Amino acid sequence: MSWKTLDDMDFKGKTALVRVDINVPVEAGRVTDATRIEKIVPTVRDIRARGGKVVLLAHFGRPKGKVVPEMSLRVTLPALEAALGTPVAFAEDCVGAPAKKAVAALAPGEVLLLENTRFHAGEESNDPTLAAGLAALGQIYVNDAFSAAHRAHASTEAIAHLMPACAGRLMEAELKALDAALGDPERPVAAVVGGAKVSTKLDLLGNLVEKVDHLIIGGGMANTFLVARGIEVGASLAERDMAETARAIMAKAKEAGCSIELPVDVVVAREFRAGAASRTVAADACPADAMILDAGPDTVDMITEVFARCRTLIWNGPLGAFEITPFDAATNAAARKAAELTRGGRLVSVAGGGDTVAALNKAGVAGDFTFISTAGGAFLEWMEGKTLPGVAALGA
Repeated sequence: MSWKTLDDMDFKGKTALVRVDINVPVEAGRVTDATRIEKIVPTVRDIRARGGKVVLLAHFGRPKGKVVPEMSLRVTLPALEAALGTPVAFAEDCVGAPAKKAVAALAPGEVLLLENTRFHAGEESNDPTLAAGLAALGQIYVNDAFSAAHRAHASTEAIAHLMPACAGRLMEAELKALDAALGDPERPVAAVVGGAKVSTKLDLLGNLVEKVDHLIIGGGMANTFLVARGIEVGASLAERDMAETARAIMAKAKEAGCSIELPVDVVVAREFRAGAASRTVAADACPADAMILDAGPDTVDMITEVFARCRTLIWNGPLGAFEITPFDAATNAAARKAAELTRGGRLVSVAGGGDTVAALNKAGVAGDFTFISTAGGAFLEWMEGKTLPGVAALGA
């Protein structure tokens, strides 16, 4: 699928409606993590440099179609101004007289933030009337919120059909990275999928076995696959009722020529706490009263050997209980190997999902991956092979 970018648009003297995701954490009236705000800077900077007026559209929290003062976007203004290095005006609504008046007051190169789009019930219902009200405020629509692209909302989908539309720099980078990983990747391709439950990633696993050459399964879901192979996992987290489903996924993988890699050794403990006494045993030798909390060193060797043979890596989910030591060892070691191969130009590595980003940050290698998506649901749905309404609308 093709889409237009900022380079295809003439912004001089025009008002650009830029959909962004600045749904940032706030405590005591202050933004505590401005990462999402910093990510939109390249798009805003480019439009301003080319003589455009920038009008930011965004949601904040879940007000469910009502005005909730505690969920006003006004709280983000100081962080926005600091990141963008320019004053940012604010409108008390995203449509109607307050929005029109604020837009009319803008000069080329200036920036305006409109109030929370979700203060209107029509946002989440993808209401065409709300979309038309938004579209009336500008001449060009820019979607720079990949993390909201899996939602068919008025400010992400309907509006894109009403005016010239393109992807912002963040959206462009995300789409290019994901296309390089799953659309037209360099082969062989490996995928790491971790997490607690198979049941939450059925669509993902089903899609990946037809797209990748090696599927490495870690975390709690690996225990379910071990159970499906007739291996006892003691007191470990496992969805025993999903064993038949796991066997079906393994059969589908075999038919597609995709190898599924499961732990060959595991780290077990009788307590789930930092510094708990632990030991490494073969994957089929977990004591009945112990829990599998990480993959073992032989498994890490196997995983890193797969990485070394591949040209593309997709990563979603940790290999063990990475939040606490010593059960972060496998995730850290595998992540560092992937980073080393990426730095050496031997691997294109794309990762995403909340736990994944946290794990790679903890391992100190997030900056070495080719691309890390901060979009949780949208990244997962893309990996599942689903059409994202906000992306599809840009190609319309």
